[in-house]
Amino acid sequence: MALPMAQQAKYWGVAGVMFLLLMYLMGDVLVPFLVGGAIAYFLDPVADRLQRAGMSRVAATALITLLMFLVVVLLVLAVIPTLIQQTSALVNAAPEISRNLQTFLTERFPELSDETSIMRKTLADIGDFIQSKGGDLAQGIVSSAMSVISAVIFIVVVPVVAFYLLLDWDKMVARVDAMIPRDHVATVRRLAGEIDDVLAGFVRGQLTVCLILGAYYSVALMLAGLQFGLVVGAIAGAVTFIPYVGAIIGGILAIGLALFQFWGDWVAIGIVAAIFAFGQFIEGNVLTPKLVGSSVGLHPVWLLLALSAFGALLGFAGMLIAVPVAASLGVLMRFAISQYQASVLYRGVDSVPPAPPAPTPVAHEHEKDVV
Repeated sequence: MALPMAQQAKYWGVAGVMFLLLMYLMGDVLVPFLVGGAIAYFLDPVADRLQRAGMSRVAATALITLLMFLVVVLLVLAVIPTLIQQTSALVNAAPEISRNLQTFLTERFPELSDETSIMRKTLADIGDFIQSKGGDLAQGIVSSAMSVISAVIFIVVVPVVAFYLLLDWDKMVARVDAMIPRDHVATVRRLAGEIDDVLAGFVRGQLTVCLILGAYYSVALMLAGLQFGLVVGAIAGAVTFIPYVGAIIGGILAIGLALFQFWGDWVAIGIVAAIFAFGQFIEGNVLTPKLVGSSVGLHPVWLLLALSAFGALLGFAGMLIAVPVAASLGVLMRFAISQYQASVLYRGVDSVPPAPPAPTPVAHEHEKDVV
């Protein structure tokens, strides 16, 4: 017999509060383990596919780890130094870009030549603000991250955690499944499957889309001759995690920089715009339908709310769990709505079918004889 709903709600509520309290108290310590778990979750389908191809789980995990190590080494040696260099150059060039914008606007809007103009003062301050605060912001992010965890510990712990979690992923899932209350095992398995579908479609699929688009934008913009093409491509690819935002931010940034660099060369400016137009066409018609799917059930506004709320409450660790928690809450909310719509509270008493009449008692043979 199942426990009453009030007691179940109390137990699960206490478990949820303890989880949030644990994240609040130990969030900084758990960051490497959360990152390692996310990597293992992302790569588990690859390991499963290698197993189906005939490899053992140990061999598949070792092969994936080796390939990931080579990718990281390639990024560290080839991409990251250039990315840092271009980011620093973009920050330092902000005042000049701002002055060019001021000159451009002044030529076409003479009223801005008035030194008391608020718009002119604003434009003049933008570049100095970005230059002064851009480096401080980057340094603050790095220093805060280093204050949370040691870089050496992070680099060492994350691969080890990801390796062992990926190696034992199926065993852990089976162990968790064995701990599900038997009265609710079918419902929990169904909800867990829906949550996994949302995460697989959004996290795995959208992250793959981000990597592909980021690489495409970076390479294409650099080939087009844009000075900060790698930075713009990285930004556009990263922000693509939030649908439509990446294209808008990346497109505005790239076309704006192209206007300053290639002013008068409308062919070059058109090439930069065409790069983003083609990227959006490929994303909307090929990448997103194939890798993400049409109905992952995670609305961009809901994602932004989860990232903001959990980031404010739990810091960087909260941002790492924001997407899984948002996906889980979305599935649970849809389940609660479906249960509500099937209940008497929603449908009304009249919709409840009447109870079948009680069966007429049948007299036994010896009772008939007595009668």
